[in-house]
Amino acid sequence: MRVIVASDKFKGSLSAAGVADALTRGLLAVSPDLDVTRVPVADGGDGTLDAALAAGFVRCPVEVEGPTGLPVATAYARRGSAAVVELADASGLARLPAGPAPFDATTVGTGQLISAAIDAGCTQVVLGVGGSASTDGGAGLVTGLGGRVLDASGRPIARGAVGLAHAARLELAGLRDRLAGVRLVLASDVDNPLTGPTGAAAVYGPQKGATPAGVAALDEALGRWADLVAAVTGHDLRAAPGAGAAGGAGFAALAVLGAEVRPGVDTVLDLVGFDDLVAGADLVVTGEGSLDEQTLRGKAPIGVVRRAARLGVPVVAVCGRTSLDRPDQRAAGLVRVWSLAELEPDPARSMARAADLLVETGRDLARAVPELVAAR
Repeated sequence: MRVIVASDKFKGSLSAAGVADALTRGLLAVSPDLDVTRVPVADGGDGTLDAALAAGFVRCPVEVEGPTGLPVATAYARRGSAAVVELADASGLARLPAGPAPFDATTVGTGQLISAAIDAGCTQVVLGVGGSASTDGGAGLVTGLGGRVLDASGRPIARGAVGLAHAARLELAGLRDRLAGVRLVLASDVDNPLTGPTGAAAVYGPQKGATPAGVAALDEALGRWADLVAAVTGHDLRAAPGAGAAGGAGFAALAVLGAEVRPGVDTVLDLVGFDDLVAGADLVVTGEGSLDEQTLRGKAPIGVVRRAARLGVPVVAVCGRTSLDRPDQRAAGLVRVWSLAELEPDPARSMARAADLLVETGRDLARAVPELVAAR
């Protein structure tokens, strides 16, 4: 029997590849004749680069400016003329050396990373957004690609959200030259607008260290930035679904870079050739660290379920914990769910022992495979 293990990461514990390896060890320990294929997946956020590399893309190292301006070693993934760029790896929270910097963090490094891929000859770039350290509306992304954001005196604004309050001019000639002939795809799993009560500052600002007063200031700065972009480009996309992704980087990608937006998980599944791998399989195992209401809004496991359902292949999930009851799980299309919390209820110990617990879960799953496949 053919089993496809297509899990996202268990954040704080294991990468998607680490989850797949542990589950596979457990599966094969009990049923060594199983044909198990590991397909690490992601939803456009952190882990997207690793998913592309696991699918055969080549890692292309680049040094760029991190979210605080310090150099960071990152990379894009390349296959032919296609590149995959992960914002989180260049401009993400994990790149902050001294904790949150909601007003100072920038996405300029992500723009530099895209620029490097284009300079190397890539004509299609997938930009995975999520896990951003900044709320700069993507102004850094624009400058990293050759655009200029200036104040009323013609000087470059300070990087990060703090500079947006002084943004008065936007020059895009250099950026447009750089992007000529390039197709940019924004891979995102969020539908937030740029501003307002469900915007980038209100929803994600507190996660990045912004106080209530800070959130209001960030939202005002993003609004000013959106006004300037609308005046220069002739269209206002601040309310577009996904504009609020990654601290507003989604807005800049859509309104300034001319990107097309696609669900992050579908983009990644296409990159890894998911449909071809799953066709004819008997079972798909997916999962993520926390299987909850956010999962149902389009996270990686739900994307896997939807794609597998089209091919008539049942899907089970493995997670660190879940807040979904059995009816919710079935409504989501999951035949069964295994939670590590059933083996280790203490969250800290569960995260620390995730690999061992996943091996044990894989053993239990292997014993259930014949019954799950017979019930198709």
